[in-house]
Amino acid sequence: MLATSQPVTRQFIPVQNLQFDSALIRKLTKSGPRYTSYPTADRFSSEFGYRDYLKAVAGLRTKGSAKPMSLYVHIPFCDTVCYYCACNKIVTKNRDKASVYLSYLKREIEMQGRLFAGMNQIEQLHFGGGTPTYLSDEQMGELMAHLRRWFQFAPDQVGEYSIEVDPRTVSRERVHSLRQQGFNRISLGVQDYDLEVQKAVNRVQPEHETQAIIDAAREAGYRSVSIDLIYGLPRQDTATMARTLQKVIKAAPDRIAVYNYAHMPHLFKPQRRILDSELPTADTRLAMLELCIATLTAAGYVYIGMDHFALPGDDLAVAQQQGRLHRNFQGYSTHAEMDLISCGVSAISAVAATYSQNVKTLDAYYDLIDRNELPIERGIALNMDDALRRSIIQMLMCQFELSTSAIEQAYPIDFASYFGAELAQLDQLQEDGLVTLEPGWINVTARGRLLIRNVCMVFDRYLGTGAAGPRHSRTV
Repeated sequence: MLATSQPVTRQFIPVQNLQFDSALIRKLTKSGPRYTSYPTADRFSSEFGYRDYLKAVAGLRTKGSAKPMSLYVHIPFCDTVCYYCACNKIVTKNRDKASVYLSYLKREIEMQGRLFAGMNQIEQLHFGGGTPTYLSDEQMGELMAHLRRWFQFAPDQVGEYSIEVDPRTVSRERVHSLRQQGFNRISLGVQDYDLEVQKAVNRVQPEHETQAIIDAAREAGYRSVSIDLIYGLPRQDTATMARTLQKVIKAAPDRIAVYNYAHMPHLFKPQRRILDSELPTADTRLAMLELCIATLTAAGYVYIGMDHFALPGDDLAVAQQQGRLHRNFQGYSTHAEMDLISCGVSAISAVAATYSQNVKTLDAYYDLIDRNELPIERGIALNMDDALRRSIIQMLMCQFELSTSAIEQAYPIDFASYFGAELAQLDQLQEDGLVTLEPGWINVTARGRLLIRNVCMVFDRYLGTGAAGPRHSRTV
């Protein structure tokens, strides 16, 4: 059992100290949240609505908050469907739908801008989807200009302004134009370079097309280029993954995300087109993950956490070394915790001690904006226990260690008393080799870092409650 004490001086250990233990993973992997928020989105309630959000913003204004903010914009449209996709998207070639959506999106942006007037300095912007580059160059330019009318953006050298790009939908000229419109980080979906895998998921994307976009991003002066990969897709094996990894390493992106494909066709209709017989076995998936970790770390990438890697000089790796790493709905972030304003269908905001999610259908979105209401469908207001557990999960997810003394200084609790049941569970995880417990500290071991979600689940008081229960992917 852990005993708390006064804080002790420690030297941060770089997190590339990662040990892959396949037997331990097989034993302990289970369904669990990714903790892009706490409480997780499946705990949001329709009892939280538009007026609760207004109250949260009013609270910020009362406190005279002038902290920088983060802004997320959701563009839900795609030209074609990728069978693995679990995002909220609308597949259509009817461009008029995007024009209508933009007119309403601009109205929501104006409503949010008025609401945050005087405290709307943006240091982080992320465009996600769907496919944000479904919008034409002209539409994107107008949208960015509209955002600048209602929000104040930090200078380019300070702010982190990113966009997700499907390399099949853009040209070299478009990449340069996006840079001129204000984006300084770009994320490219690749998933796998093997043609047979691409055919199986309906996303044929030649390597030369992707490389051309990476080259264009370097020419245009983006500060960071990221590549997304997925393991566990149909027709994948260690040989296809090895070839893909070599091509990715040759391209030398600043960041790489390697996601575990979660096959849940009962939740996501496009996945029903994937043949179960073509999916790799659990052992093959695990071997692919081990290959990804070994190959990327050997190539000089730092393991950030979960499924993220970065070059040592990248802002993400530097933020982790300096203890500034944060986790939100876009994954790991270089900025300390800040309020997040989100616009568009299904987008989730995190303002003050609340989370709020917009409606998920276009009709509902348009209807609420026509009523001059923000299109909020559900959310949650955090109590003290929620905020406390969120802090703990953030620290564990980002730094792989927790000072219990620091928690006691920030919250009116005695850690050992308040978390007696949780510490008993951590004793078992210590026996399994995931953590070590010492006076004043909880440390995630090199063997436990891949199972960090298991460690965080110990502090999640919502798990196992509710009639239906949460629906999550495997922790590894």
